[in-house]
Amino acid sequence: MRDLRASTSLTQQDFADRVGVTRQTIVALEKGAYTPSLALAIRIARLFGKSVEEIFRLEE
Repeated sequence: MRDLRASTSLTQQDFADRVGVTRQTIVALEKGAYTPSLALAIRIARLFGKSVEEIFRLEE
């Protein structure tokens, strides 16, 4: 997700503000230390114009 965010020139704070979370949540997401809720995953996907499946992978 970091590469996707960087390709749009969004800072972590800008990204956080646009999807309604803290910058610390974005840091955790980018490190793979946090699994977003479905609602957050959808907001992130919409921000980037992609499907949830294109951004997140289901770990089985």
